Amino acid sequence: MIDLVVRGDVVVTPQGVGAFDVAISGEKIVAVASIGALELGPGVKLIDAAGKIVIPGGIDPHVHCKWPMPVPNGPTGLTDPPSSVSRAALHGGTTTVIDFARWTHGNSIQGTIEQRDLEWKGACYCDYAYHIMVEGDLPVDLPAQLGEAIQAGYPTVKIFTTDITPSRKGRMVDFGDVWEVFQILAKNGGLGVIHAEDNDIVMHMYGKLIREGRVGFENLAEVHNSLSEDLSFRRIIRLAESVPGTALYMMHVSAASGVTAIREARLKGLPIYGETLHQYLLYTNEDYRRPNGQIYHTYPSLKSKADQSALWDGFQDGSISTVATDEICCTLTKKTQGMRIDDTTGGNAGCEPRISLMYTEMVGRRGYSLNHFVDLVSSNAARIMGLYPRKGAIAAGSDADITILDPAKGRTIRAAELHEADYSPWEGHQVDIWPSLTILRGKVVVDDGHFTGTLDHGQYLPRRIPAEILNGRAS
Repeated sequence: MIDLVVRGDVVVTPQGVGAFDVAISGEKIVAVASIGALELGPGVKLIDAAGKIVIPGGIDPHVHCKWPMPVPNGPTGLTDPPSSVSRAALHGGTTTVIDFARWTHGNSIQGTIEQRDLEWKGACYCDYAYHIMVEGDLPVDLPAQLGEAIQAGYPTVKIFTTDITPSRKGRMVDFGDVWEVFQILAKNGGLGVIHAEDNDIVMHMYGKLIREGRVGFENLAEVHNSLSEDLSFRRIIRLAESVPGTALYMMHVSAASGVTAIREARLKGLPIYGETLHQYLLYTNEDYRRPNGQIYHTYPSLKSKADQSALWDGFQDGSISTVATDEICCTLTKKTQGMRIDDTTGGNAGCEPRISLMYTEMVGRRGYSLNHFVDLVSSNAARIMGLYPRKGAIAAGSDADITILDPAKGRTIRAAELHEADYSPWEGHQVDIWPSLTILRGKVVVDDGHFTGTLDHGQYLPRRIPAEILNGRAS
């Protein structure tokens, strides 16, 4: 029985863009048909999306909620919880987010997942999943635990190749342990999600700039530099190549050197996928010198205009498959509390404007097709992360996650009108479009700015990485 029909003259489906009726029963899409072709019984609600753009709900594969936040010369605090971030995500047309379950020494992988469940279950308005994060020297029994978790529906494992800052010693996983994890990924059908920077270069540059007295955060691009990205990407990809069956997702690609390394690997047929962030696409290291320049930063650093141009080029050949946020939701005071290269807060409050910003930059200013745009903000993340076609598609059998974008609601972004932090790194940006309606699994949760989501509606999503992703035959 059909409960709801979304009728649009511009509906983005996996088969292309057209005028369709999207029929929903319960939580699922049950049909996508020509307008008027379906027989609608009494009581069916019809949503008229004429003149608007109907897309699958956005997917942000890289967020951090209720996350440890180091405080300069003080105790570690926590960023805002899933309830805050997911509410903002839905207002912006994103219906699924992927966070992290951070394993630490003395815990098991299963215990880590269970603890994260306590922080998320009944506390998230949208659907969600976790990457498992490991760090430091790995106990000999940990790889086997990772294999069990992959088989249980937690197939993505986050690894750092750097400590990031001198104060975070113990974050980096050494190369031998990475090798062991890659063997587990290959054996069990997992996907490595990698924060790749060369630790020797990064720590050398911290020491060099501190000795020279150039400790202001505006110098971060010298520390987390493009050489570091080049060396680390190539080293980690070469290691993956030596373990047949290892697939990698390179997180927050920020430099031309990273794009080139991924491109060359993919030309060899390796299953390597790239993610970038919207701040890398629209800001450069010059923006650090603006007032409150920390608000534009995440790790690795912003880079040059040439690096930014290379990221855009990466979309054209598939070297970059997704646009994420590296979401950190906190107050402006907390975001700007660090003033030095070694204490600046990473992450950004950016999940709400992500889709509208990317539509404006991709479709409006660069002429991307609607399908390419949807791939980059939704469908590719679903494919790579093992959620497709349940998520990321307007198709029969998919979850009824739908976002309606309205060109009549284009606006200048103002933090006061958003729903997460008390600041926005996107303050003053003009966007061509804004969501007028968001549907999560058949339930209208945002309608013309009116929020009706409930915390009991968000669900955890078990995942399995498909063979075509593991074999490098999809993007």
